[in-house]
Amino acid sequence: MTAAIDRAAIERIHGVIAPYIRRTPVVDIDGADVGLAGHRLTIKLELLQRAGSFKTRGAFTHLLTRDVPPAGVVAASGGNHGAAVAFAAMTLNVPAKIFVPTVSSPAKIARIRSSGADLVVGGERYADALAASEAWAAQSGALQVHAFDQIETLLGQGTLGLELESQAPDLDTVLVAVGGGGLIGGIAAWYRGATRVIAVEPEGAPTLHDAIEAGRPVDAPAGSIAADSLAPRRVGELMFPIARAHVERVVLVTDAAIRTAQHALWDALRIVAEPGGAAAFAALHSGAYAPRAGERVGVVVSGGNTTIGDDFAAAGRN
Repeated sequence: MTAAIDRAAIERIHGVIAPYIRRTPVVDIDGADVGLAGHRLTIKLELLQRAGSFKTRGAFTHLLTRDVPPAGVVAASGGNHGAAVAFAAMTLNVPAKIFVPTVSSPAKIARIRSSGADLVVGGERYADALAASEAWAAQSGALQVHAFDQIETLLGQGTLGLELESQAPDLDTVLVAVGGGGLIGGIAAWYRGATRVIAVEPEGAPTLHDAIEAGRPVDAPAGSIAADSLAPRRVGELMFPIARAHVERVVLVTDAAIRTAQHALWDALRIVAEPGGAAAFAALHSGAYAPRAGERVGVVVSGGNTTIGDDFAAAGRN
């Protein structure tokens, strides 16, 4: 099935969804600005995507390329995928029912509600929301839109890699945070080894790390301050062979490193990233990933649905 997740298919999908998504900008910075003297960094500002994260790419891919029944769509999410599906459904006048666990942040719940979706909050983790969404799909006939383990999701997220290569064609390495693996699977399918792709995960949610060690997707711990975006319990079956072939390695970061990275992004660039969105940058900032001399590194800041913006703004005024 992964043969369908290639550059030609990603290019085709980009043409389909381009009218509905933002081509998010990149910013090139001197690493000294964020404590990484001697390096130039390219940051992909995907937190500026519609609905606040990269998930919007996959959501529109599903709704624009699949037959949606009268019952509409249903999705389970830690928050960002639900917000994206709800937004895409509102834009295309499709009914949507979204299931999220109690760990979902208030900012993400508010995003979903603002798009008019029928929202159900229950269960402790993403896996609980997924089970509830599957039961609803069986009962209602609604179309399931999976957060990471469907071809449409991977193709949609792969369009971020297409954009980044056109915006920064000289990158040696791209750092990408991993939850279920839809984003890194799509990006790795785009680059296919031509540019190094490094996975970054919280120590408390090592889904891809544990899968690679086991040789297959396996259940992993689902902790971390980024649990609402990077802790689905296990990576997707579709992305795993792509990652094994085209992701160079997995770097683990602590929750403290993620929080410090959030503040560094704010202090240096006035970027307000959610924990999952800052995880890839945390690998650089903490030294968990150390670039070689002259290495050009790209970092995906993947989401900004957080309630900490006011805290950062207040800190900047003091």
